[in-house]
Amino acid sequence: MSTANPTSSTRRRVQGTAGLGRAAPLQPTRDQAQANLPPTAILVRYKPGKADPMKVLEVLLGLFNSLHTSLDKTVSHKTRQERADFLRRFFRDLKTKAGFKTLPDPRNLGERHIQAMVKIWQEEKLAPATIQTYLSFLRGLAMWLGKPGFIRKPADYGLSTEEYQRHEYAQRDKSWSGQGVDIDALIEQVCAYDRYVGASLRLIQAFGLRRKESVMIRPHRCVVPFEATGLSPAERRADHYVRIKEGSKGGRLRFLALDSAAGMAALDYARAVAEGEDAHLGDPRHDLKRNLRRFDYVMEKFGITSSERGITAHGLRHEALIRRFGDETDGEAPPVRGGGPLPPDLDHAARQAVAEMAGHGRIRASGAYLGASPSRHTPATTDEGLAAASPHEASDAPPSTA
Repeated sequence: MSTANPTSSTRRRVQGTAGLGRAAPLQPTRDQAQANLPPTAILVRYKPGKADPMKVLEVLLGLFNSLHTSLDKTVSHKTRQERADFLRRFFRDLKTKAGFKTLPDPRNLGERHIQAMVKIWQEEKLAPATIQTYLSFLRGLAMWLGKPGFIRKPADYGLSTEEYQRHEYAQRDKSWSGQGVDIDALIEQVCAYDRYVGASLRLIQAFGLRRKESVMIRPHRCVVPFEATGLSPAERRADHYVRIKEGSKGGRLRFLALDSAAGMAALDYARAVAEGEDAHLGDPRHDLKRNLRRFDYVMEKFGITSSERGITAHGLRHEALIRRFGDETDGEAPPVRGGGPLPPDLDHAARQAVAEMAGHGRIRASGAYLGASPSRHTPATTDEGLAAASPHEASDAPPSTA
């Protein structure tokens, strides 16, 4: 199986251009008084030193926050919200935590401000992934201001490798079975308490879905014949496929083979739970945000958390993807489970299948579930690679509960 063909959304955007995303119908309506003005003409109205710095930040967010920092595309609403929340908090913290008496205009943000905040993050012992995310968001702000080289590599701010380098490859088995959990028994308990959340877990277990995908799926409408997938005959694994798009990262379309009794059983259960032919799997009385909160609440209630059982709902996605690796290698274990070296062609093909099932365009993303190939001796990440893009725009960093 393969993901949908690449589109123009993957084109690199020339720095300083607005990109195509601004005309997207889902973008908020711009102030009509400024609708035909370029960003520079809008910003010149706010004089540095006289305009409220937080007001200037809001103007910048309104102009640029929907755009990807390097590609000619828009970013998800989740990324926009996280980026906006961080930048607002960053400027507040310059005063409340770093001790600057005067809040700088975002356009006058200086090296001393970045250095001071990085020191705060070190003192707070933030996780490497968090620091990388924060620096990436600041790189986005610098790009909006036409200062692409302003935010430097983490090491230039005095951060040690341990403080900023994330592990691109899984260091331990995060699957439920890897933690000794009786998967079917635990899911049955959840189903008895909340059939909607239980049905989502069954789909995650069967197809390796993300939490949001499992809540937004429409089980009566998602199955399509192979001929409707656009896959090549050589990729055919089943007569029918599950179409996944709603809730996927970046709205990326993929098709998952309906080729097992477990997959069919999970889908049948989801259909029995969903209320109506066009219904999604969340409780129809609630909106998406509340259904996702309910999902997280149920996970905590049943101890499906890292702190209590050492598992998360996202670990059930790991379970499915590790199982897929075994299917592709005739039962071989991946490195994260102590598996040894495989013939390079077999290892590559299996990792490609796992990446596609997970909804990724890059084969190396499979390493987040399988671990690094035993023959790989190069470092998992580099400063340059980590600085390339926002982790929320370019990777599948799992949320805390899913």
